[in-house]
Amino acid sequence: MDINRRLVLRRAVQAVAAGAVTALPAMARPRRSAAADGPPPAAVPPAAVALPVPAAPPIVLRSTWQSADQVPKVQYDRAVRAVLVHHTDDPNSYTADAVPDILRAIRRDHLEFRGWDDIGYNFLVDRFGRIWEGRLGGVDRPVVGAHTMGFNRDTVGIAAIGTYNAGTEVPPAVLDSIARLAAWKLGLHGVRADARSELTSTNSGSRFPVGATHMFNAVSGHRDAFCTLCPGESLYAAIPGIVDRARRLQQEAAAGAPGAGTAAQTGLTA
Repeated sequence: MDINRRLVLRRAVQAVAAGAVTALPAMARPRRSAAADGPPPAAVPPAAVALPVPAAPPIVLRSTWQSADQVPKVQYDRAVRAVLVHHTDDPNSYTADAVPDILRAIRRDHLEFRGWDDIGYNFLVDRFGRIWEGRLGGVDRPVVGAHTMGFNRDTVGIAAIGTYNAGTEVPPAVLDSIARLAAWKLGLHGVRADARSELTSTNSGSRFPVGATHMFNAVSGHRDAFCTLCPGESLYAAIPGIVDRARRLQQEAAAGAPGAGTAAQTGLTA
């Protein structure tokens, strides 16, 4: 974490201490892309396959932590073929009410210090297990993120808010929420959570030169694609368990468990 990021987070913590954080809005079910997000390019429609998928997990929408007047240009892929798991390198002692400020601080870091047009992660999961919409574009759409150099295409970035290095326990609620989100997002595009997907590097700054292809697990860690310690030893070691949980959810959906939908009928509500 660079010094500027630390200053941003310190100010956010100070704001919390001063009572400046607004009350957390109620959970919302995922919704179709808002009109303000704009339609996807005509040449890149969302993929739709007749595959039973688990019910969409509850997601706290972007509108609850970021005003709608800051809308970046959104890019879409044809599908989501892999999930890349991250941690945000933030302190783990935050309160539930502090999360919106943390999200805004991460977004400022990504805009001001990294030069991106929006927060890089597609989704973030707090230590209480709540899933937050990150990058704009629609929670059920294959939105191109900015989370993994060289492998932002055809992937979704899910970041656990906190630091999960060796010796730090990952809350079970975090693992369960990542598994539910991965099972749903991959299932929408016909990808089994325990499958492997071939991805092509778009940047030689990744672990692989531009144009090179590599077989990734459908649920992989940031470090599998980029030279980094992210998502921390503890969270990385937990990925096989996340895969097992996600695959069980997909199997239950295929068996006709209540709440299952299809890629063409996900059951999302406004």
